[in-house]
Amino acid sequence: MSNTNNAIILVARVLLSFMFILAGFGKLADAAGTAGMIAGAGLPASTALAYFAGAFELVAGLAVLVGFQTKIVGWLLAGFCIFTAILFHLPYASGTELVNILNQIMVMKNVTLAGAYIFLATFGPGIYSLDARRGAYAAA
Repeated sequence: MSNTNNAIILVARVLLSFMFILAGFGKLADAAGTAGMIAGAGLPASTALAYFAGAFELVAGLAVLVGFQTKIVGWLLAGFCIFTAILFHLPYASGTELVNILNQIMVMKNVTLAGAYIFLATFGPGIYSLDARRGAYAAA
């Protein structure tokens, strides 16, 4: 793979990590608000789940950013995206027309991101990654 392609993969990893780093930090900074949304979905232990989700998103986002354990993290984030789409956004008829439209957009975003993370998990983080430095990624 060319250096240009590896640089593009690095840019893609930065872009894919950005949302989860910010979202994870936001959940940890406002655990009560996140716990309210989790409780609203009918899940138990909403405060503990809020901290878990925030920590998971932050750590997973950082792992994608630096290319560490990329295959595992890619699959975990793909599953997380599908799980949250189904649990929190799929019931479109949950409120006003605007809320329904926003939920539909969120489902499409989550499904699309799941595809991107499956792609990353399948093809790897490129040579500009910790996985490549430690020999866990065989660069083509």
